[in-house]
Amino acid sequence: MARLRFGPAGVPVDYRGPVEGVPAFLKSIGLDAFEYEAVRGVRISEEKARRLGSQASNYDIFMSLHAPYYVNLASPQAEVVERSVARVVESMVAAEWMGGEAVVVHSGYYKGNKTREEALERVVGAYVEVLERLPAFVKKPFIAPETMGKTSQVGGLEETVEICRRVGRCKPCVDWAHMHARSEGGFPRSIDDIVKSIEFIERELGSHAVKPLHTHFSKIKYGKGGEREHVVLSDEKHGPDWRLVCRAILETGVETVVISESPILEKDAILMKKICGEEAKIKGLR
Repeated sequence: MARLRFGPAGVPVDYRGPVEGVPAFLKSIGLDAFEYEAVRGVRISEEKARRLGSQASNYDIFMSLHAPYYVNLASPQAEVVERSVARVVESMVAAEWMGGEAVVVHSGYYKGNKTREEALERVVGAYVEVLERLPAFVKKPFIAPETMGKTSQVGGLEETVEICRRVGRCKPCVDWAHMHARSEGGFPRSIDDIVKSIEFIERELGSHAVKPLHTHFSKIKYGKGGEREHVVLSDEKHGPDWRLVCRAILETGVETVVISESPILEKDAILMKKICGEEAKIKGLR
């Protein structure tokens, strides 16, 4: 059975202490991934980031980093793109310090572009510029454009895969909740929908894109235009269905990192791991 890792997007809700202590806490509750949230800006010092990375290595915690929200690589305004590129570069540097393997990025918005294709071209060009600007010591993290939950955002699955196909050192962050919201509940309707998505990524980008497959999960509220709000796993009124996603991952056998974006972070990460363990037993994988 391929390894599945689970962890929170940000400091666990039940943790108190310096961020460097998060890996030990996660290990103690049976989790093994941590996405550091730099969504308000990359403010961690090199010293603290390296201490965090050292502890993550000691406790076998997979590290990733979420870049600032204030990024729009598709903007027609050169100064907006310039600031956005700089923030992604800063994120890549910080991720390198902490031993992170992925820098998750919200690529941008269609607004201001004549077509979606034009917006996509701007995003591709900006990511290429990010890679050109990276200091030579930044060797480990890859850019992980996230599949986005609003139809106003660059980030359909096909677009995200196309970005990575053209940029290099890039593989998608697949946010199943965002894909569900973007489709206004139309995806996923079956295990096969999810399996086909994973197979599409591997076919178009190669096996490295699923070693591991970097994913986000929570349940989500949506309306016209997509995403509204992430909600807890126990909310039966909203999707997507975690068991469906887990079964598809088990069926494909791909290594997967599952980052919980639930409001209760690590608690739902633990629940997702438990549910997936049950599904693996049913399939005879454990």
